[in-house]
Amino acid sequence: MRNQVEFEVYGKYALFTDPATKVGGEKLSYQVPTYQALKGIMESIYWKPTIIWIIDEVRIMNAIKMEAKGVRPIEYKGGNTLASYTYLKDVRYQVRAHFVFNRHRPDLDYDRNEHKHHKIAKRSIKAGGRRDVFLGTRECVAYVEPCKFGESEGFYDGYGDIHLGTMIHGLNYPDETGLDMLETRLWNPIMRDGYISFIKPADCEIVRPIKKLRPKGFSKDNLEPAEELDKELSREGGIRWDG
Repeated sequence: MRNQVEFEVYGKYALFTDPATKVGGEKLSYQVPTYQALKGIMESIYWKPTIIWIIDEVRIMNAIKMEAKGVRPIEYKGGNTLASYTYLKDVRYQVRAHFVFNRHRPDLDYDRNEHKHHKIAKRSIKAGGRRDVFLGTRECVAYVEPCKFGESEGFYDGYGDIHLGTMIHGLNYPDETGLDMLETRLWNPIMRDGYISFIKPADCEIVRPIKKLRPKGFSKDNLEPAEELDKELSREGGIRWDG
């Protein structure tokens, strides 16, 4: 696709929490990243409400290893709870993604410049992201760099099929669906030789409502058009960090 990007993201630990394991404060990571987690990484690299990132495929580069840790979650009302979190260890993923314009935001039509958004996204990947990047949770810091998807040797090359069971695919946000409802999607992925090809959000057959939610409003008063941002970054010769 002409607006497709490819990058590698890696870190010492990752925690893509299986919600079924959160009872009692414990957390256990899925074996692989979810669509929503990879979309969040892509949005940390570069995001505007004008566009929606679509994750096409992920390649699992390292062997899936887990490590349990005893942690003390923050309790704002006081207390001293000890919980057990099970993290993925030494993770590295190759990701392929592209963006589409958000058809549910006609108020942002003025910012629909595909070429500029694509240029800024590739520049942001080269710079390691415009915001801090995490692998599932804030304590799992990640690093991003450009790559050619499919290159280099992966642990699961020629491994065959691995059925991963029912997993969270992602969340349906009101500003992306046009509905005043936050929903969650589930699916049954299969990893083939280390590759997971994601179905599109609209193709997920299992969708469950979470709560009513209204989309955030954007306008020219609180959104910088891609053209102006690209000009500014070109003058500065790099990436402007938004925080």
